[in-house]
Amino acid sequence: MGFWNKLMGEFVDVIQWTDDSNDTLVYRFERYGNEIKFGAKLTVREGQVAVFVNEGQLADTFQPGMYELKTNNLPILSTLQSWQHGFESPFKAEVYFFSTRRFTDLKWGTQNPVMLRDPEFGPIRLRAFGSYAIRVQDAPLFLREIVGTDGRFTTDEITQQLRNMVVSRFTNILGQAKIPALDLAGNYDQLGQFLLQRIAPEFAAVGLELTNLLVENISLPKEVEAALDKRSSMGIVGNLDQYTQFQAADALRDAAANPGGGSEALNMGLGLAMAQRLNETLTRPASTAPAAQAAPVAPPPLPVAKSYFVALNNQQAGPFPLDELQRQAQSGQLTRATLVWTQGMAQWSAAGEVAELAGLFAHMPPPLPGA
Repeated sequence: MGFWNKLMGEFVDVIQWTDDSNDTLVYRFERYGNEIKFGAKLTVREGQVAVFVNEGQLADTFQPGMYELKTNNLPILSTLQSWQHGFESPFKAEVYFFSTRRFTDLKWGTQNPVMLRDPEFGPIRLRAFGSYAIRVQDAPLFLREIVGTDGRFTTDEITQQLRNMVVSRFTNILGQAKIPALDLAGNYDQLGQFLLQRIAPEFAAVGLELTNLLVENISLPKEVEAALDKRSSMGIVGNLDQYTQFQAADALRDAAANPGGGSEALNMGLGLAMAQRLNETLTRPASTAPAAQAAPVAPPPLPVAKSYFVALNNQQAGPFPLDELQRQAQSGQLTRATLVWTQGMAQWSAAGEVAELAGLFAHMPPPLPGA
């Protein structure tokens, strides 16, 4: 052993990791020969977890804090190496630091359009993309299932697999939801939350936590978008005849403002076309006139006065309108006890008991008691 190595062996080792990158998930602490001095200082910062591996076997895990490596805080490693009490020799072990912070703005998207059956447009193709965020939840499990012996594991090494997983589940969810294409924009949040709940257990199975997932855009192919824009334009134009007249009048105004800008024949043609269009509008039958020029709607017919049948001399007479019944009441031919009937009554009733006829007898005294 050289003088320098002997001098370095007298110092207490310090094991730590300061991450200066934005994409490192796991970092294996570089140590020549993997020899660690007994009593070495281990520093685990916030947002980190340290895992010791002995001869390929997972050993002790350390949360954020500062530790002096001795047998009392390395119980699993002590058991694996059969250390006796008071062991003070250097030992070999691999130390993996895991970044447990949240890794955000990881992108996902469909490489190929997703075929769906839309209730309004029929079979259509949709593209979608968004973002998600992850962090290491179970460091030993993530080391065992994904990292292996990789000395520096970055997000680029796993995002392809995670993206494929997200796209696959998103395609299934979108196909089962059967949401019309025009209503998808109002359901981005619901789709993202449902997808998060659906796929989170699959991330947890490899030691990762899916903390957030966003659906940022779902788009139609360019050809379908162009057809949809034309359809929207037709709805905005509204009355095609009025729009044509407006366009012609606008062209005539521009031509009049710039006499040298167009030929005389063109201006004459526009004038004749406008005159012909105006003539068609003036001579158009009333049945085809625009709704704004249609004749006012006539009021509904007056309601028909109710009439009653009257029992006179045990014979059905009538029906009589109210004014005729009033004359009969004044002449004494119709009394309170006279039976009457009209449509809607269940049976014949005395005229004095019908609310509508009771006013006809206001000028007449009631019958004498005992009469």
